Amino acid sequence: MTGSKFPSTMAARFSAAILFLLSGCAMLDPADDARARTESWARARGFVTVPLRAEGFELFALNRQSGPAETLTIYIEGDGAPWATPYHPPRNPTPREPVALALASADTAPNVAWLARPCQYLNGAALSACDSAFWIERRFAPEVIEAYDGAVTQLKTLSRARGVRLVGYSGGGVIAALVAMRRADVVGVITVAAPLSLADWVAWHGLSPLAGSLDPRQQKARDMASPDVHFAGANDKIVPAGIVERFVRSHGGRLETVAGFDHNCCWVRDWPQLLSRAARGLEGTK
Repeated sequence: MTGSKFPSTMAARFSAAILFLLSGCAMLDPADDARARTESWARARGFVTVPLRAEGFELFALNRQSGPAETLTIYIEGDGAPWATPYHPPRNPTPREPVALALASADTAPNVAWLARPCQYLNGAALSACDSAFWIERRFAPEVIEAYDGAVTQLKTLSRARGVRLVGYSGGGVIAALVAMRRADVVGVITVAAPLSLADWVAWHGLSPLAGSLDPRQQKARDMASPDVHFAGANDKIVPAGIVERFVRSHGGRLETVAGFDHNCCWVRDWPQLLSRAARGLEGTK
């Protein structure tokens, strides 16, 4: 428009924002750059890259081991990049801020690993060959859980641990719960803002059912030597505490609702204190 006072810098930012939305929240940087940056960040904090392949999935994993330990704690990442709208999933599921990795970094245990989700941190060619269903409706499919079961075994063997503790953020908590149900060596599960009652979560948001995905609440409850701990934010509108409570009511464990927290804030900031809080319900946390 002739004579507009709209600054060119503001126009550029506005155009960039529109392109960002139209891209379906795709990563602004290539996934291989995201992987390189993440590896560099993790390396500075004592982690090394562990290449894993399980059930046809190439999984990005990191491990930090400062000494021998009976238990390996494995953190499982959330679903990744956000959706532009409920009908527009991201073209690339690589997270901009890997919350579970930040939690793993804050964990002072001597033996800690982290697992990304299927199709995250892949380069362009590998990503194009990865079925988008595995970050949309089949994100918790039986073959995905089988792959994570195998990945946990590989990481446990590498670390020479006797048992594993699984910690999952958001959708990673769903995978942690489902993997734990099929293993006898899981000494505890901690979930953070995880939609453990999947059908209820889908209904809450008015979404289509996640066809092909397993719902933890509908699976057989696992035997626990001590109660699992499930954290929920009192202000979380993405995964309300009531969704987590329904799973705990049917499968046991301990619900810890944290005042003032939502889906993102402030798990990383307060993770050392929350781990101490969880330790009261888990045996052998060190």
